[in-house]
Amino acid sequence: MPTISSTELFKRSQELNTLLSPCELCPRRCLAHRREGQSGYCQLGDTVLLSSVLPHHGEEPPISGIHGSGTVFLSGCNAGCIFCQNYQISHLKMGQIISIEELSQQYLHLQKTGCHNINWVTPTPHLPFLVEALADAVSKGLTIPLVYNTNGYDRHEILQLLDGIVDIYLPDMKYGSDHWAEQFSKLPDYTAISVAAIREMYRQVGTLQLDKNHIAQRGLLIRHLVLPEGTAGSSKVFQSIAAIDPQIPVSIMAQYHPCYQAISHPILGKRITLKEYQQVLEVFEESGLGNAYLQDITDLEQQDTFFPDFEKPADRIFKK
Repeated sequence: MPTISSTELFKRSQELNTLLSPCELCPRRCLAHRREGQSGYCQLGDTVLLSSVLPHHGEEPPISGIHGSGTVFLSGCNAGCIFCQNYQISHLKMGQIISIEELSQQYLHLQKTGCHNINWVTPTPHLPFLVEALADAVSKGLTIPLVYNTNGYDRHEILQLLDGIVDIYLPDMKYGSDHWAEQFSKLPDYTAISVAAIREMYRQVGTLQLDKNHIAQRGLLIRHLVLPEGTAGSSKVFQSIAAIDPQIPVSIMAQYHPCYQAISHPILGKRITLKEYQQVLEVFEESGLGNAYLQDITDLEQQDTFFPDFEKPADRIFKK
């Protein structure tokens, strides 16, 4: 749970609110007047657009645990990934407007159902509202850890306002090359921005800390999705992480599958091979990093927890 009071949480939400219009919440600093009816690059205005809230069992073991991660799927995104598996909500904006009070009640309901944490997915464009709802929920008894589940394209200055609020940072480190970051995700200067963001996250929470049941309570866990033909630049990604702290755990994901605009793409229009995944694991070992969460690439086709369909009810999103 946040280490600052509900009063301080509300003050932070108001500080973030001043950055909403003109919008400077993410590195794009698109300056959209979101309070005056304009939408930012993220396609969002001055309300929370919520897709789904559910206990999610498909996150990394220390995040999902036994009872699931209390996942808050938010619509809109500051990235433009042509292969996004959540494209229905990130690009097509499926979701419903929800009030601050309703969002606070959702946090408390997730805690009541036994979820190990509150997991904000793609939180950056929604931050003022998320933190304001958190202030209300904390004043009403919310105590479980907060997970900040982000694509890594975050301003470190904004992250500084989350010091004492976020318990667990769960960022992507998508690319080791700005070329592919721009080509596939429309993310200019991604490598430098993501490294600076992750350094700030590490400064705040350190490496991952687990309780006696191996459930994460605090710390940093970085995700890296392996892409076809080495385009994620895994070696550079791992080197950048090792330079911060070789003890930082990395989730090396094999779940890539073509969807959205990537289906007919000459590079991204295919799944990765077992050989490609094994090569990335070899590079990981050579980087000096030592803690990893892996996926069984041979079993992914049999699993349904990685491939959502947000047109379905919340309890069926991850079911075929």
